[in-house]
Amino acid sequence: MAYPRGESLRPPDVLMARIRATFIAAAFILFTLPLMPVQWLLLKLHAKAARRFPHWYHRQVARLFGIHIRIVGKPVTGEGVLMVGNHTSWADIIIFSAATPLSFVAKAEVGTWPFFGTLARLQRTVFVERSRRSATGAVADAINQRLAAGDALLLFPEGTSHTGNSVLPFKSALLGAAEARLAGGQHVKVQPVSVAFTGLHGLPMGRENRPLFAWYGDMEMVPHLWEALLAGPLDVEVRFHEPLSLDRMDRKTLAAKAQEIVQTGQAEALAGRSFP
Repeated sequence: MAYPRGESLRPPDVLMARIRATFIAAAFILFTLPLMPVQWLLLKLHAKAARRFPHWYHRQVARLFGIHIRIVGKPVTGEGVLMVGNHTSWADIIIFSAATPLSFVAKAEVGTWPFFGTLARLQRTVFVERSRRSATGAVADAINQRLAAGDALLLFPEGTSHTGNSVLPFKSALLGAAEARLAGGQHVKVQPVSVAFTGLHGLPMGRENRPLFAWYGDMEMVPHLWEALLAGPLDVEVRFHEPLSLDRMDRKTLAAKAQEIVQTGQAEALAGRSFP
């Protein structure tokens, strides 16, 4: 197990870290289980609160986990928007959802996960069967309907999570929903959003400590979650950049431009530079 700045914890510190992690894990379960039927009922009643309830819930979970979120810029609200961001960890779900009311576009596999798949469905996640090209049209239609209804959807165009030290190329095929047109004939707005894991225990986080929170490769979620809880409070920065549109560029250009913006935003946040 790694610790901030390569330090080793003394036995009493290890014990306190385990007690803290155990408390957080238990509190998370006790807090979440009673609220799942509430969101289910809101969805069944087609209540407007079903959009905002996950936002409130994840703000509380972020506080419980010790995830301190600094928000820079403003998310697009009041209309359908496709947000595109870099993907580092399972914590991204908590972080982005705590930053603004939204739903996610995720691979279909997520919907089959025990417990976490149920949470994803309750947040009205749109699941994508990437291995079935025949399902692409149906998924695009579902996304377009949600955007036309004024929803904010977040997509991870990298297609996978990784180390959190850089941004992988954005896949233009995953931005097909950006080709939709809403009322007035304008294309859907695409808003780049960058997230950076900037601090641990209130101190700047180095590259060597990001794997404590970055979840990628063949890492198993539950053991990784436990290690993250043991590691301690986390500082992150979320940057909402100016929206883009296909009215001014083609899809490949849009993907490249969005990636450039997100990568720059992440790099500046990691370096401690202010948002322009």
